[in-house]
Amino acid sequence: MAHRAVMGRARSIARSLSPWPPRRGAVGDAARFRLRRGLAGSASPKRPGLLEQYKDLIKQGKLQHDPYQECVAIELENLLGRLEQYEKDMEEYHMKLADWENKREDKRRRILMEEAEMKQHGNEWPSLSKQRNKLVEKWMFRKRPENIEPGVGRWVSYLNRERKLDSMIGRRPTAPPSPKGLYLYGNVGSGKTMLMDMFYSATNGIIKHRRRYHFHEAMLEINARMHQIWKKQVEDKSLQSSLSSWIMNLPFDTKVKEWLAAEERYKQEVQMKNILPAVADMFLIDQREDHRGASVLCFDEIQTVDVFAIVALSGILSRLLGSGTVLVATSNRAPNDLNQDGMQRDIFLKLVRKLEEHCQTILIGSDIDYRRLIAERCVEQDHFFWPLDGNAQKEFQRMWHEITSKSGGQITSTTLGVMFGRTLEVPESCNGVARFTFEYLCGRPVGAADYIAVARNYHTVFISDIPKMSMRIRDKARRFITLIDELYNHHCRLVCTAASSIDDLFQGTEEGTLFDLESFQFETEIEGSKLRRDVLAEGNMSSGGAPTGIISMLSGQEEMFAFRRAVSRLIEMQTPLYLDGVQSFHPYFERHHQ
Repeated sequence: MAHRAVMGRARSIARSLSPWPPRRGAVGDAARFRLRRGLAGSASPKRPGLLEQYKDLIKQGKLQHDPYQECVAIELENLLGRLEQYEKDMEEYHMKLADWENKREDKRRRILMEEAEMKQHGNEWPSLSKQRNKLVEKWMFRKRPENIEPGVGRWVSYLNRERKLDSMIGRRPTAPPSPKGLYLYGNVGSGKTMLMDMFYSATNGIIKHRRRYHFHEAMLEINARMHQIWKKQVEDKSLQSSLSSWIMNLPFDTKVKEWLAAEERYKQEVQMKNILPAVADMFLIDQREDHRGASVLCFDEIQTVDVFAIVALSGILSRLLGSGTVLVATSNRAPNDLNQDGMQRDIFLKLVRKLEEHCQTILIGSDIDYRRLIAERCVEQDHFFWPLDGNAQKEFQRMWHEITSKSGGQITSTTLGVMFGRTLEVPESCNGVARFTFEYLCGRPVGAADYIAVARNYHTVFISDIPKMSMRIRDKARRFITLIDELYNHHCRLVCTAASSIDDLFQGTEEGTLFDLESFQFETEIEGSKLRRDVLAEGNMSSGGAPTGIISMLSGQEEMFAFRRAVSRLIEMQTPLYLDGVQSFHPYFERHHQ
């Protein structure tokens, strides 16, 4: 009876002081799910389908019909139809999963308490009668053989507990089969990103967990998440204190409490052995939100420019696709052709197999750059002023005064938060409008994180004095391409003055062209980049490793594609179709509408 009382008290204290909050009950979940389904079935105006939207844009003259694009639009619309049922199936699956996790964790703590009680009784005898059972004591506190690695005993105990839980609670519920996503690849301006964005917009109201990333933004997000997890592993003060408060109130001896704390820490270490699954789990879902339902990831410009990108994408996408996330991605290359330099081949092939298993690969085979074609039909293209003469400066200044006057605010300097505590000074800004020189944005050691901060905060960006790109300023050219990528991805309006037309901007000068580079450095700007260096050195995602710096290189072919993409996007950014969408799609206006 005394033993039962001790165990009952221990379980009660463990539940009340545990650092893990109790999960929602299965009955409440089921009721909420039925209510949500009932609401979903109520009458609501039907939106035009993706294919219908595409055909309407052709009728309006904003797009030109392309058989490849129409084929992709049909496939994306079919995928949307399958996602509606998949969302409901995943709701039910996550209800079962939450119930299973709740029961498993409760049973795991019970098993741990039983083991602690056994150890407690093994330790109580000396304090009660000062008589030692030498055999039991020798077995419980025996010296570990020198050839056994530290932690092996805990690993065996952990595995035994997991097997016992499998037999008592059963295996993890199986997720419903996910619909196959799409991997779109093709030439610059063939419509890949446009179609993916139309699909992403159409998922609003159908799928709860959905995110759209461009390559630069995704890599920075992965770096930031890795840094958070690594910092938590190093410091882990909150976890240690919460574990201490839970364990210190249990009715056990100090030695048993120390054992309990060590077992709990070991469980955490096992779960965090590989950082990428934890990063992937945070990639799509806000931790404050309900995790139930399906998830969709739209990923623009998949590329494997270095070892870090290969390892990170393989780990993240493998985890997401394996857990039911539907992927719609774009790239300039087919999956098998992504890794031209053969870096980390085994890891890369794992990524390719996952993509082929979970995505239908479709070539948008048109050789036409539709951005350029649409721009040629437009009369007004008055946001790109060249050459750098008095007239261009006059028009640039006129437009600055016109747009800032309409915004109705005062022109001031401000500071933007970037990442890892870094900031970027904005010399002139006014209610979502900002002004910079080319040299300020591209002539200093800044990168994708800074450009994303600018693009997210300003719907209109003025940039003056853009030069023709040459070998002499190749680093500035590299940064300028990244800047254009982020302004375009966030649907910013760009007003600028330049030394030449858009077409001639990347053709080089008498100092030499840019296309004869044998290699081209890829730049990812983060502070505290130890984790990135570890990954490059080790080829994996553990939280340790020697900080060896490895510089990645883009091939000349990749570089030429990046230049063509920048030119194509600059041209599109001058068109009425793009400019009319700024108020609809830019994050600044989305925040203000909310």
